[in-house]
Amino acid sequence: MIDDDRELTVMLGTYLERAGFTFAAQPTAAAGLAALRTEAFDGLLLDVMLPDGDGLELCRTIRAESDLPILMLTARGDETDRIVGLELGADDYLPKPFNPRELLARLRAILRRGRHAVGPGAGPVIRQGHIEIDIGARAVRVGGEERSLTSMQFDLLVVLAENAGRVMTRDAIMNALRGHAYEAFDRSIDVHVSRIRAAIEDDARKPRRLLTVRGIGYVFASQPNP
Repeated sequence: MIDDDRELTVMLGTYLERAGFTFAAQPTAAAGLAALRTEAFDGLLLDVMLPDGDGLELCRTIRAESDLPILMLTARGDETDRIVGLELGADDYLPKPFNPRELLARLRAILRRGRHAVGPGAGPVIRQGHIEIDIGARAVRVGGEERSLTSMQFDLLVVLAENAGRVMTRDAIMNALRGHAYEAFDRSIDVHVSRIRAAIEDDARKPRRLLTVRGIGYVFASQPNP
């Protein structure tokens, strides 16, 4: 966890250790980044407002170096901040104050989706035209070239590709991703879809595979739209 609120980190550390986690915390962006570069972690709780920098920029830096699952924390509940965090590579976003049980549920969800959790060859491969989704390796290739997605974006793409040709509502997508109904801000799905399009479409502004069905949701086209 990277957060300068000592009372919060002590409380969460105790709570998460009781839940079976090994917990470490750093109070600044510099110290947190140094720890991430020298030690192995399974996930990160990252505050937006840090004494020596912007947590959103730190998220961008971490995502450029690693696929580590990131759950953003912030006292700012503004939707714009949430969207920016997701666009920069965060897997999920939780405004303060929050219920520790909700944080634990969200943390477990993004850890289940972590890229490092499953080794290559441990799952099927979905092929749709020149798009190849290797579920075991948690890798996406377009025309043989690997494309970068966050763990949340990867699982969203898998859900849509496994239901190719079927229109999926945002609620159905969230249920498939989390395994149960979960309160979420709809724009998060939209942001992730836009990032997936940037990775897999020839022209993200004119998508042919990942299509919007206005007022309903999204569909992964079995055959690319002309």
